[in-house]
Amino acid sequence: IDIMTNRDTGLHYDRYLREVIDFLEKDQHFREKLHNTDMEDIKQGKLAKELDFVSHHVRTKLDELKRQEVNRLRTLIKAKQDLEGGNDIAVDHQALLKQFEYLNHMNPHTFEVEDLDRLIKSATKDLENYDKERHEEFKRYEMMKEHDRREHLKTLGEEERKREEEHYEEMRKKHADHPKVNHPGSQNQLKEVWEEADGLDPEDFDPKTFFNIHDTNGDGFFDEQELEALFTKELEKIYDPSNEEDDMVEMEEERLRMREHVMNEVDSNKDRLVSLDEFLIATKKKEFLEPDSWETLEQNQAYTDEEMREFEEHLAQQEQDLNQKAVDLQKQRDELERQQEQLNEQKKELQQVRKTSTVCNNCNPKPITLIYLQIYILF
Repeated sequence: IDIMTNRDTGLHYDRYLREVIDFLEKDQHFREKLHNTDMEDIKQGKLAKELDFVSHHVRTKLDELKRQEVNRLRTLIKAKQDLEGGNDIAVDHQALLKQFEYLNHMNPHTFEVEDLDRLIKSATKDLENYDKERHEEFKRYEMMKEHDRREHLKTLGEEERKREEEHYEEMRKKHADHPKVNHPGSQNQLKEVWEEADGLDPEDFDPKTFFNIHDTNGDGFFDEQELEALFTKELEKIYDPSNEEDDMVEMEEERLRMREHVMNEVDSNKDRLVSLDEFLIATKKKEFLEPDSWETLEQNQAYTDEEMREFEEHLAQQEQDLNQKAVDLQKQRDELERQQEQLNEQKKELQQVRKTSTVCNNCNPKPITLIYLQIYILF
């Protein structure tokens, strides 16, 4: 729960999640239960049942928050349906309904135990998948970058292409030429932060003092942002935004890898937080004192050759589909223009018929009047 309130989770319902938890913590009974319930019990829905005991004022506010969230979500979904429908894209109704999973949309008026249970379980599951999705997004970024490079080479002449390839290899070697990167979370890495960032003598390094210095919000835990901040000195060894060879998107991926590694090693109860006790236990392990070397991104390509091949095939298929759609749209446009020309011709013919009819109507009285005049003379 703390990780959900201490940072932007990146979830599309982040604001709703934070507001619900903030109001629940204003209730003394719920706050006590929250801090005395372990993560496993929270995941199993035991905490959600305590909603029945919160104050009427808090329940009323939660009802209001839910109504606002349902309206927000409905508006977003309708806008998405209108956009996709207008672009002739098949609407994935199951995917749209999936966005409602964190609340009971069948009851849009009141916030019940089921709503809190759904919210906790959805946030827990989505946060566990969040890093995986970020890695996949990074992989696509890297493959697109390589694809664009290859396509650019195709547009160059032989000599120019050779120079471009040589420059690319030069930049790769330059990027890989950096000082040794300490293993994230190791004694050497933390001592470097202690000395260079904190300005303290490395001989006086004390894990508990280090923890208290870098627990910036003083809640007794390292959250993900506080952990990631510890890796800045290491990342600065590899990446410089002013260097052509250094990609800042890759730097953030490296930061994520470092944080994930430390979490996997230290966060024993898997609540996405590192407590002081967990941290102190980790500092006594062999891995902390004698870590393996850390392999950086340039030593670990984000994608395989097979993944790259499939990615380029997918791009080629997308391009083919877009070209076919452009051809179909042009045919539709030509057909509409042809139909418009037919309508214009029919309109002209109709106008001509009406004009002829009007002329004839103006001529008819004259013969009739002459006939009547002749008959009058005869009689």
